[in-house]
Amino acid sequence: MKKNMDMLHGSIGDKLMGFALPLAATGILQQLFNAADIAVVGRFVGKNAMAAVGSNTPVIALILSLFTGISIGANVVIAKLIGQREQERVKKAVHTALLFAFAGGIVFAVLCELASRQILSRMSIPDDVFDMALLYFRVYVAGMPVILLYDFSSAIFRSHGNTQTPLICLLTSGIINVLLNLFFVLVLKMTVNGVALATVLSNLISSVLLIYFLMKETSEIRFSFSSLRMDGKLLGSMISIGLPAGVQGMVFAISNIIIQSSINKLGSDVMAASSAAFNIEIFAYYILNSFGQACTTFVGQNFGANQPERCIKATKIAFLQDMVITVSMSLLILLLGKPLLHIFNSDAAVISVGMIRLKYVLLSEGINVVIEIVSGCMRGYGRSFVPAIICMAGICGVRITWVYTAFQQQQDFSTLLKAYPLSWMATAAALVIAYTIMRRFTMKKFFAQKKG
Repeated sequence: MKKNMDMLHGSIGDKLMGFALPLAATGILQQLFNAADIAVVGRFVGKNAMAAVGSNTPVIALILSLFTGISIGANVVIAKLIGQREQERVKKAVHTALLFAFAGGIVFAVLCELASRQILSRMSIPDDVFDMALLYFRVYVAGMPVILLYDFSSAIFRSHGNTQTPLICLLTSGIINVLLNLFFVLVLKMTVNGVALATVLSNLISSVLLIYFLMKETSEIRFSFSSLRMDGKLLGSMISIGLPAGVQGMVFAISNIIIQSSINKLGSDVMAASSAAFNIEIFAYYILNSFGQACTTFVGQNFGANQPERCIKATKIAFLQDMVITVSMSLLILLLGKPLLHIFNSDAAVISVGMIRLKYVLLSEGINVVIEIVSGCMRGYGRSFVPAIICMAGICGVRITWVYTAFQQQQDFSTLLKAYPLSWMATAAALVIAYTIMRRFTMKKFFAQKKG
């Protein structure tokens, strides 16, 4: 396995790239394996099954966002402690994070199972799709404990600069996921429950592998069952940083649920097309998001080590690298849009509508780069509340307003999709202003402490 990265010394650009690209590959592979769910049911079960799986995407993202945010908080706390060379506290933080992930996953799985019908009934899912959507949701959320365990274990490795180990574990479990998809659907004649079960089992495998490699670690992030206990103060720090990040992710998910509900009203063709397009366009998002997470970890470690110049430099380099690679990838995906959509469904109407979504989203991803880098940098400094509030107003506020005003006047897919670039522009502008103010204040404190 790759050795943990030294983020406190030496060059920055190559290390940022070495951190971000495996992380992007992890996200892309994860999405490819998720897309396999939709592709298998779309090809071998039917268009309604494909729509059922796709309609679950925003509500599952909403449920996972809270814990994903807290895992980012764990990443920041552990990275900062590593920068401060607090080895004993790093050990406590690692075990606190993993215990919280598993216990929280059990609680949320039970709650989601009990409220599953009520949750999906608010999604405006057509009657001919609802039963399959509910079946998929119930099987999927049963795997919440192992899904969250994978997320938090990955965050621990990232805090030490290691993004290769989670990638290797995901690749292994993902291949198994695809094989299980085909086995459950083609051999056992299962439908959406088959692909959901395959996802749960593959997450179990990946989380077990990550725990195994954490147990083999020789650094301060080493895991031991005998040390498994909760540190209330460290958990509070993770939540104070991670909860706003989780809220930020939930804001995206809530706005997407509102948009998905509007998409569901436009019929099964639009539902299937939007689902297929989402599973293609998100490849570009994983790239831009990986540089945001790299920025968070670099800034977090160097902030802990009291190195302000490296914090600023890492942010600038991450932004430039992210912009170039994300825009290039977005244009490439758009160029290959039709053949990519054809993988999911060969219906001409589905492909035509899917291309509309790809154009609106992919041509605006450069704006999203600003949001991810600025938010990631501010989280690295331990300031997650401000970007969460800005995203709540800019993303959720603009999209909800658009859905209930402009879309009500003209209910077509193109009008609905304009909510994406408009909300990103408003949010990016506000975040840049907030970051400029925060950086000026933070740097003054840094240099005042050095002079003192």
